[in-house]
Amino acid sequence: MRIAVMGTGAVGAYFGSRLAAAGHQLAFIARGKHLDAMRLDGLRISGPHGNSHIKDALFSADPVESGVVDLILFCVKSYDTETAAAALGPMIGHHTMILSLQNGVDNPEKIARVWGAQRTLAGVVYLAGQISVPGVMLHSAGGKIIFGPLEGGADATTKSVLQTLVEAHIPAELSRDSHRVQWTKLLWNAPFCAISCLTRTDTQQIVESETLTRLALDCMAEVQAAALTRGIELSDELRDEAVAFSKGLGEFKPSMLQDLEARKPLEYEALNGIVVKLLHLAGKPAPINQTFYAMLRHLDERIREEASS
Repeated sequence: MRIAVMGTGAVGAYFGSRLAAAGHQLAFIARGKHLDAMRLDGLRISGPHGNSHIKDALFSADPVESGVVDLILFCVKSYDTETAAAALGPMIGHHTMILSLQNGVDNPEKIARVWGAQRTLAGVVYLAGQISVPGVMLHSAGGKIIFGPLEGGADATTKSVLQTLVEAHIPAELSRDSHRVQWTKLLWNAPFCAISCLTRTDTQQIVESETLTRLALDCMAEVQAAALTRGIELSDELRDEAVAFSKGLGEFKPSMLQDLEARKPLEYEALNGIVVKLLHLAGKPAPINQTFYAMLRHLDERIREEASS
């Protein structure tokens, strides 16, 4: 199968490498020093499942060089979704499927507005890892994908995507309600990404603090209320599970904290802004997420100013 990774950060690097190791023809779309390093010496993955070195693949900044593919792993940051979706044209053929593996709850819909809901799949990733240095992805834990169609049941093409992932030794499963799965992950992402950035703490430090844990739970309550505006009910048990899950992560730095430390733009819009937006549209307050949003936006503006100076 011909597969393209659109956005070769930690997520794209990890899953793309597993697919390449399984014999598929891969095109990794990336940019900057990370792309330069991969062009020079390939992509290296280091982690608990062993190390791998992918050299027999295309590493490019231009989707045109990839040509038409069967599957696109869409892994760009949420703030780049619309721009990246518009650039997919050279890789899209009649049977091409696009699997979004992004944070947030509304990115697949943005992709579908460009390429249609029938070829767009909504995925949620459970993966701990980071690009440690350009060209190298350090995998700490996890590596599971849950995904499903935006509408209707899974057709033969969607099931073939599942088979491709499983045969590449990627734990994957189909969901009949991908929207609920996305909101369940946001229940964790919204508080833990924001708190880690604003307090410069890892997940272990957050759950060991009664004050920060309480703040995380209050943030989750607002996520629950926002989900209800979309007809999705998230139980209080899921909040407890999110905290318990965090206790098992150890000194893990959420992706947004990794981005902050690397002086990269932050995904606050997709993780906290969406909660504020939906609750305000429903005439309801969102004091925790609104505060997180304002402070993260300020940090993001400073990062962008530094990058442009």
